[in-house]
Amino acid sequence: MLDLTVATILVAFAGVFLICVLRGAFGGGFAIIGIPLLSLVMDPVTAGGLLAPLFVATDLFALRYWKPSTWSRPDLLPLLPGLLVGIGLGYLLFRYLDHRAIAIVMAAVTLLFVGLWFVKGATVTVRPRSTPKAITAGLASGMTTMVAHSGGPPLAMYLLPLGLSKAVYAGTTSLFFTVGNATKAVPWLLLVQPTTQVWTLMALCLPAIPAGVWLGWRLHGRLDQRQTYRACYGLLVVTALKLLWDGVSGYLA
Repeated sequence: MLDLTVATILVAFAGVFLICVLRGAFGGGFAIIGIPLLSLVMDPVTAGGLLAPLFVATDLFALRYWKPSTWSRPDLLPLLPGLLVGIGLGYLLFRYLDHRAIAIVMAAVTLLFVGLWFVKGATVTVRPRSTPKAITAGLASGMTTMVAHSGGPPLAMYLLPLGLSKAVYAGTTSLFFTVGNATKAVPWLLLVQPTTQVWTLMALCLPAIPAGVWLGWRLHGRLDQRQTYRACYGLLVVTALKLLWDGVSGYLA
């Protein structure tokens, strides 16, 4: 049971604020980076139940900045069906999947992807779109976002090589996760069934959303195209290391 102390409130607020900053700066997909803060005061499943509705509120506020002009429709058309199917599969298999193995595999694939990018000179080489790759990326993202709130790596591995402008990249990921978070909110709430304390903590964390998204959006405006892409690849490394730690430590425990 969640103990609603001052420390719990402050740590949860800080975690949600960090997630919202990343949301405003890069459009979404890096929420897992803020989860370690939440894990200091609650278990991962409770954190998932806390974040699911807050993600929806964050997405709605972020639409103020990431407008339709920043959405890449040719990419979203194949990505979104895969996302929805992936969330459905993730919900059905949530109680049976080995979350640790999924985290390790996703971490290894992400680190390999980033490693190859560095080996090739850490430059953006524009590649053509691929509908099968987009559907696969959406499917993988849907499953991992449902299981561990870590749907960012599969999507980034598809979108980053396309060489989209920084605003279109952020706007496209923003809408992608807006759809994904709205879809998975109800399944997460059914799985977790938040207590009164968790709902209270959600309400207390709400002010972190506008402040965090606004600060992230201002940060996005200060970064040029090259800096934004380098930041995204760097965040992928951090995300992968977090997933790797979760998976390995789970087996060691």
